[in-house]
Amino acid sequence: MTHSNSDPHDSDAVLGGNNPAPRQGAILGGIQGILQKLSNPDLTIRLEALDQAWSYGEAGRVCLEQALGDHSKTVRRRARWLLRQPKNTEALLLPRPLWNLNERLIASVSDHVTRFANRTVHEEFVPGDSLQNPSQFAYAFRCDYDYSTDDMFDRLNTLLNTPGSEQIESLVFGMWDDGESVCTGDASSQRFVEQLVSLRDRLPNLKALFIGDILGEECEISWLQQSDMSPLLQAYPHLEMLQVRGGMGLEFVPPENALHEHLKALILETGGLSRETVLQIYEWDLPALEHLEFWFGSEYYGGNCWEQDLSPILDDLIFPNLTYLGLRNSQFADDLIDRLVRSPLLPGLQVLDLSLGTLSDEGAAKLLEYDAIRDLEILNVSASYLSGAMIDQLQPSGIQVIADDQRTIDEEYEDERYCAVSE
Repeated sequence: MTHSNSDPHDSDAVLGGNNPAPRQGAILGGIQGILQKLSNPDLTIRLEALDQAWSYGEAGRVCLEQALGDHSKTVRRRARWLLRQPKNTEALLLPRPLWNLNERLIASVSDHVTRFANRTVHEEFVPGDSLQNPSQFAYAFRCDYDYSTDDMFDRLNTLLNTPGSEQIESLVFGMWDDGESVCTGDASSQRFVEQLVSLRDRLPNLKALFIGDILGEECEISWLQQSDMSPLLQAYPHLEMLQVRGGMGLEFVPPENALHEHLKALILETGGLSRETVLQIYEWDLPALEHLEFWFGSEYYGGNCWEQDLSPILDDLIFPNLTYLGLRNSQFADDLIDRLVRSPLLPGLQVLDLSLGTLSDEGAAKLLEYDAIRDLEILNVSASYLSGAMIDQLQPSGIQVIADDQRTIDEEYEDERYCAVSE
């Protein structure tokens, strides 16, 4: 593991929302401990210190005012927010943060998710069980080679017939079928999407959806047959996070009024992302979008979206409120650099994620030439093709650099570099 600062944990502060701890007893280390944390180079520790300082009345207020001079835009923004809160508030009851940094920065396709949308994934709902705090869990449903989508939706219906189910905010779906076969290359997600749309009135508070939590041993990512996701955006106007795995057949056909006012995070994990899909997304008006991830994948599996196709995002700023930009799993990471460093979007980003792609020392060196890169909070270049010497150059840049699991060129494949996730 190669991090320039401490690893993020499940309890760390997150992007995409705030969730300070309520007032509680004495915090270990008191004010002096908080002051120590505020000088820690790790962003997550400094953010944690702010929430603790808020519990210390006037003494904590001094700490918050000190944090207004922090070099991090995120810390300054958080300190200002806390200083505006009423002094006698017993607890800050904010919505649960939508995602945890750890979920995204180390995202994997080799294991089923155990946390999604900053919630523990509940794998098995037992009929007859009561629902305790259903908004705090992500409920997972899957079919396998012995069960059909109908069986999967029977189980979901049982959950939705349980008192309190209207509070459910997060759902995860694994393998589906289309009535004839499980998703091993022939079963499109269209029938599954239609069934999920039909449940919209029973899921009034749905905020987060993951469609395709499917492992390679179940179905290779390049074989997954997705479909048009726009009916889901129309059916669930309060959806804040949509994550989809699989690029074949994936569409976002814009309706006449292609507006979704609440979507904050859009994550497309593919082994091959098509230009047509990306162009369809550009037709949507997504004013709340903060987090965007494209996994580009290989041209051998339909990945024909290239760096020049990103001009609406990087040059025209059609999603001007982005704080997390993930241009991941790309064959053209080095070519992206010139566009990135010229982009007016870069100074406003908190996280730039170039992991899983073909970034080399040459591309990383270009990145270091531009001062704007130092305005980031986190740069993720994991699973790239960087040398130890280049990682050593990146780390003193003043930002948190994540550079785990670097790959090396395989001479057997004619010294070519490949994206990490394709087939």
